[in-house]
Amino acid sequence: MINQEDFFKKIVAHAKEYGFVFQSSEIYDGLSAVYDYGQNGVELKNNIRNYWWKSMVQMHENIVGLDAAIFMHPTTWKASGHVDAFNDPLIDNKDSKKRYRADVLVEDHLAKIEGKINKEVDKAAKRFGESFDKEQFISTNPRVVEYLAQSETIRKRLYGAMDTNNLNEIKTLIEDLEIVCPISGSRNWTDVRQFNLMFSTQMGATSEGANQIFLRPETAQGIFVNYLNVQKTSRMKIPFGIAQTGKAFRNEIIARQFIFRMREFEQMEMQFFVRPGEEIKWYDYWKKERIRWHLSLGIPEEKYRFHDHEKLAHYANAAADIEFDFPFGFKELEGIHSRTDFDLGAHQQHSGKKMQYFDPELNESYVPYVVETSIGLDRMFLAMLSNAYQEEALEDGSTRVVLKLPAILAPYKIAILPLMKKDGLPDKAREILAQLQPDFMCHFEEKDAIGKRYRRHDAIGTPYCVTVDHQTLEDNTVTLRDRDSMQQERVDAGALRKIIADKLRPVV
Repeated sequence: MINQEDFFKKIVAHAKEYGFVFQSSEIYDGLSAVYDYGQNGVELKNNIRNYWWKSMVQMHENIVGLDAAIFMHPTTWKASGHVDAFNDPLIDNKDSKKRYRADVLVEDHLAKIEGKINKEVDKAAKRFGESFDKEQFISTNPRVVEYLAQSETIRKRLYGAMDTNNLNEIKTLIEDLEIVCPISGSRNWTDVRQFNLMFSTQMGATSEGANQIFLRPETAQGIFVNYLNVQKTSRMKIPFGIAQTGKAFRNEIIARQFIFRMREFEQMEMQFFVRPGEEIKWYDYWKKERIRWHLSLGIPEEKYRFHDHEKLAHYANAAADIEFDFPFGFKELEGIHSRTDFDLGAHQQHSGKKMQYFDPELNESYVPYVVETSIGLDRMFLAMLSNAYQEEALEDGSTRVVLKLPAILAPYKIAILPLMKKDGLPDKAREILAQLQPDFMCHFEEKDAIGKRYRRHDAIGTPYCVTVDHQTLEDNTVTLRDRDSMQQERVDAGALRKIIADKLRPVV
C-alpha cells in the first residue's frame, strides 16, 4: 500500500501533468508558495466557487453578495488588529537553517501524543470487541490518562504564553519537550520572535508623497466596513448575511504542502449579522449548515471532523474548524467563528462613524454581533483533488488513473468523441457539441484511439463521454459512458441535454 507522502507527490505531479496547477513563473525557476491554475484547474476552481455561491447566496433570501477592493484605507488594518497582532512566532534551527512556526512545532508534538492515545484506544477496541466502552477506557486507562494530562499541561503553557506574548516561555517549552528539527534532528534553536504577515506597498504619485497601504490579509474587513451600505441599499433586516469571494495575501514564511498554504490565495467568506445574545444559536446553526454543504458533494463523512478551538482569537467567543483528511493528515479546511461585535465596534471607534443597526422589532439600536464562515478555496480545491485521485486495476490487467470528482465540480461535464476522423462522424459530433455547449462545459476530441481518449478524460475527471459512431448517422443514437463505472449505454442524441442535466443536479 502506497504511503501518504508518496501519494501526495502523485497528486502534485498529476496536477501539473493534466493542466490543473503549475508553479508560478516556472520558466524562471518559480516563485515559492505561489501557483497558477491551468486550463483544467481554473474550471474546477470556478465550479467550486460557483457551487459555494449558489448554496450561500442564491439559496438564501437573507444573504447577498459583495466584491470589495483588495486595497483598503490603512486604518482598517489598525482597527481590525492586524497591524499590532497579525503575527506568527518564528524560530530557526541553527544547524539546518530552516525556519518554523514555534507554536506549530508544539502543536505537532501534541498531535503525536494524540496519535499515541488513538493507538491505545484502537488496541483496546480490538481486544474487547463490542463490549468496548471508549469513554470509560479513556477516563480510566493509566497510560491514556497520563497522555491526556501531558497534553493539558502543554496546552496551558503554550496558549498562556501566546496570550501574553511570552516568547521566552514558548522557546523554553520547545526545549523542555525536547522537540528536534525535522531536517537536522538537532535541538539547536534560536530565540522565538514575532513576524507580521501583511504585505505592504506604496500608493501615491511620487515616492515622497506615497502612503503605505497593505494587501488585504483577509476578505472579511471589506464586508464589515460596507455592512451598513449593503443593509440600507438592500433593506435587509437582521439576521442577514453578506458573502464574498476573493484574493487575500499573507507573507507566510513557512509556506508548504503545495497549494494548502500559499502567499496569494482565495477565500470564500460569509459574515452573518445577528442580535447580541443570539450569536451562539446562529454559530451552532452555521456549523450544521456548513458540514451539510460539504457532505452534499458525496465525500465520505469520515473525511471530515470538527475541531473546537481551545485558544480563541481576540475577536471570538466561540470558534471551530471543519478539518479534512488531507494526505498529510487532518487540517483546517473551513472556520466557523462567533466574532462578537469586535470588528464593527472597532471600526466605529476608529472611524468615528456609527455602525449601529436600528432594530424595528425591538425599537432600539445596537452594534450587531457577527457569525463568520470562512473557507479557503485553494484548500477546497486540494481536498477535492486528493479525495478524487484513484488508481484502479482493471480486468484486463491494466491500470487506469481516474479523478472521481463530484460531477457538478468536474472541469468538463461531457467529452464529445467521434469514433473516427472520417465518414462524416466529426461533423455529426460537432453538431451534437453545438447543442450541448450552451448548457455544459464540453470538450471535443478526435485524436487517438477511443480507449486512449477515455483514459485521458478519466484522468481529468470528465464524468461522461459521448461517442459518435456510424450507427449515430443512421438512428441518431450515441454511446454514453460513465466515468466511475465505465458502463456504456445507447441513448438518443436529442435526449442528451436532459439526461446530463438530471445527472448533474446539485444538492445544495
